Amino acid sequence: MTDADRDRATAQQRRIWDEAAPSYDASMAILERIWFGGGREWLGARAHGRVLEVAVGTGSNVLRFPPDAVVTGIDLSPAMLEQARRRLAAAGRVATLLEADAESLPFDDGSFDTVVCALGLCSIPHPARAIAEMYRVLEPGGTLLLLDHVASSWPPLRLGQRLVEAVTVRVAGEHFTRRQRPLVEAAGFTVDEAERLKAGTIERIRASKPVRSREQPGSPLVG
Repeated sequence: MTDADRDRATAQQRRIWDEAAPSYDASMAILERIWFGGGREWLGARAHGRVLEVAVGTGSNVLRFPPDAVVTGIDLSPAMLEQARRRLAAAGRVATLLEADAESLPFDDGSFDTVVCALGLCSIPHPARAIAEMYRVLEPGGTLLLLDHVASSWPPLRLGQRLVEAVTVRVAGEHFTRRQRPLVEAAGFTVDEAERLKAGTIERIRASKPVRSREQPGSPLVG
């Protein structure tokens, strides 16, 4: 894929999420209860220290992070970030919110103790690049927390996901048959905790970046 193709994919995602931002929370309310229930609490209970949330959206996860966590959130969509700023201001929660691309994070290596991404890798154009960036900005020994919808472990449902995806990928760049765990392992993470729910369509992953010298060879490559 050329740089121009990547730029077009990024611009499309920014436009989609800018348009969705005003109604996003209302449109997700039912899914939050019946499909993703407990997921955001699961993330919040495991986040610690300097926390980066990739694809922070409207900021609902930030309110679940520990009070002493130092939180930075990035999103491609200015409109989503505006919704997040309003939510956090109303709750009295302090966080740094920045417009940035998950595939090219504007942070130094080892800047964070925890990186969180919830329901983001399903629509990020190049998830392997994003996960490699999450690896880079984590401190050795740091924690990666992912929550996303993935390809079902039940073949008939997986077939249905493919049919839905034929429309959603074209219209909204949203994938239903991706699986993040192989990408996490390929990036060099160690998976410490993982579970699949709802016929395998929801996956929660806690992984860690190995503790090793930064001069040691073997850092993951971005393809």
